[in-house]
Amino acid sequence: MADIVIDRVSKHFGDFHALQEVSLNVGDGEFVALLGPSGCGKTTLLRIIAGLETQSSGRIVIGGRDVSALSPRERGLAMVFQNYAVFPHMTVFENVAFGLRMKKVPDAEVKRQVERAAALLHIEPYLDRYPAKLSGGQRQRVAVARALAVQPAVLLMDEPLSNLDALLRLEMRTELKAVLREAGTTTIYVTHDQTEAMGLADRIAVMYGGKIDQIDTPLSVYAAPTTRFVGGFIGNPPMNFIKVKAESGTVRIGPVSFVAPAGGLDLDLGLRGEDAHLSGDGSGLPFDVRVVEPMGSHLLLTGSIEGQAARIVAPPTATVRAGERVGLTVDPSRLTWIDTSTGRALARPQDSTR
Repeated sequence: MADIVIDRVSKHFGDFHALQEVSLNVGDGEFVALLGPSGCGKTTLLRIIAGLETQSSGRIVIGGRDVSALSPRERGLAMVFQNYAVFPHMTVFENVAFGLRMKKVPDAEVKRQVERAAALLHIEPYLDRYPAKLSGGQRQRVAVARALAVQPAVLLMDEPLSNLDALLRLEMRTELKAVLREAGTTTIYVTHDQTEAMGLADRIAVMYGGKIDQIDTPLSVYAAPTTRFVGGFIGNPPMNFIKVKAESGTVRIGPVSFVAPAGGLDLDLGLRGEDAHLSGDGSGLPFDVRVVEPMGSHLLLTGSIEGQAARIVAPPTATVRAGERVGLTVDPSRLTWIDTSTGRALARPQDSTR
């Protein structure tokens, strides 16, 4: 078993609290992404799990064993970093074999493990080459193969695709997901890229201010954010938030009324751009279009609802012009209601429209 228990881990750098009692359980063979902006504590947490940083309090348990005081080598894990960290004076074969050589594995077993890892990452034709003759994507594959060759109980990855261009990132993301599913390795993956987290992870832990704001499956984090931050951070375009007031349990925007959730009068109504649809006859939620951007698969409409900035996704065939007012139909069950005072989501009303 290679499950991971992160138990109330805190990290202080003087007066700065980089992590504040973070707890997280990662199941055996599960892929969990730590997602968040720069400075949220995700890399610090990864380094603590790896043993490269010491926590101020709390503990790390891997496979039922408390490894909090153990060195990185004793924890039975491997890491892949943002920079490729391949050795330029070694062939691809020797780069992949490096960890096995350090463990003094017999040559026959080294050959078998290297060839297995190379096959997983599709780098068999390059085993005799030196890194200088490889592309960036190929060098990153070598780094991942080296980590997998030692058959680690846990694989930690820190922004491993961020140095690649967009097309290579897409290709590597697809390959990485297939490889790790086949290998069955428990993986924690740090990224600021929501597309990577959504596409790769079984669950996403969204971090902000040294804490985990929400942890859930990618679709649940997207559809039902538990805080304003998560709603605004996840999604492209991000979730729109319209400040509204509830009166007698009802929120009214133009001709449309919604049943407000219990819990407060001052609310932020969260609406995903793709969850609003052009009504066709101008009825519905009033939206003033300011900019129309053709994006190929859709039109991105930037404008305002009740004088507040919003972005709406429309079909590419829609006829919409800047400067006009259009009507939007909205499925109330897709709305997110945020208590303005706390920034936290409120339970959605059972009966959402009036």
